[in-house]
This record gives sequence, structure tokens and C-alpha cells, in this order.
Amino acid sequence: MTIEIEIWSDIACPWCYLGKRRLEEAISASGDDVAVRYRSFQLDPTIPAGQATPHAEALAKKFNTTPDRVKEMNGRLESLGAEAGIAYDFDRYMSTNTRDAHRVLHLAHAHGLGAQMKERLMKAQFSEGAVVSDADTLVALATEVGLDADLVRGVLDSDAYDADVQADIDQAAAYGATGVPFFVFDRAFAVSGAQPVETFALALSKAREARESATV
Repeated sequence: MTIEIEIWSDIACPWCYLGKRRLEEAISASGDDVAVRYRSFQLDPTIPAGQATPHAEALAKKFNTTPDRVKEMNGRLESLGAEAGIAYDFDRYMSTNTRDAHRVLHLAHAHGLGAQMKERLMKAQFSEGAVVSDADTLVALATEVGLDADLVRGVLDSDAYDADVQADIDQAAAYGATGVPFFVFDRAFAVSGAQPVETFALALSKAREARESATV
């Protein structure tokens, strides 16, 4: 009896990475049979393709504050991330358009490598200062998790999986999700935000009980 969890998130969202790790901890502790599918969402689809801006500078402009104030706010995330085993490095983090990265993620899902690709993309974004809109970077990351380089480049040179990315974004809007991370359990109920591990554990328990009731 597999619990299906869909996660709407953006590769450029640090809270999404934290929520991902907390959910994984809850799943590991539960012992439940869980199938996770990562869905696409873009926090800022207006960023021009090919443009990369230091994180503090980009957020300062977006929220009309200063880069120093952004760095102060990131301190809390760095502490929370360390507790979850995430080495955030916001000094290296570059804000960029994530559409192509989401297309590569859909390709990876089609080849049974979605979870590995999602983790690799987020580690590259938040810990390694990678520019995840760069085609060569995406090819290199994808080959690390087992995808064929020519296949990945072929996707990036076309509009392959773009409709799938948009379908995910449209579905999030249909659910009423205005931000991410957004977790949907068995298409029955949702959890919004990078909640504590205990909250995800309760959600798993609720999903398990609903499945068991349905089989009685």
C-alpha cells in the first residue's frame, strides 16, 4: 500500500530544500511505502534566460531592501539547513531562470531518476554556486545521476517537456497553491511550507489511515 506524495517546489527555493529533507526524515522514521513525485513551480519565471544574479542582490531588488539585510535573513536558513544536513552557501548562490532545469527534471522522472536529479540540482544550486540555467551545467549534473549527455542536450535544444512543466504549474494554481513547497498526499490533502518533521509524520499517518479505511 504505497502512499503517493507530489511535491511542488522550485529548484531556486531554499525553503523547498529544507522541506524536502524534513519530509525525507519523516518518511524514513515511518517505515511507510512512499512514492514521491517532484512537480514544477517557478518562483520567478520573469528572470531572463541566461541571466544569473547573486542571491542577495536579486532578493534585495525584489523586496526593496539591502543585500546586507538579505544576508542577515539567510542566517536563520543556514542554521535550520545545518540541522537537516544542508550546507547552504548563499554567498555562492546565483538566482536564475529555472525552467530548463525543471525540463531536465521531467526527463529524469521519465527515466526513473527523478529523486536523484532533484537532489543533485538543489545541492548544486544551494551549496555549489552552480548556474542551473546553463546548458553545460545541466548536462553535467544530469550525467552524474545517470542520464545520457546527448539525450539531455537534445531536450535542452528543443521545447521537450515544457508542456509538462506548465501543466505542473497550472495544477498548483488549480489547487490554490500560491507558494512552495506544497505537498499533496494521495491527491486527498495538502501540507504547505517547510513544516517540522512532526507535521509531516502526522500527514503520513493520516494518509496511511485513509488508505487502510478504504481497504476495509
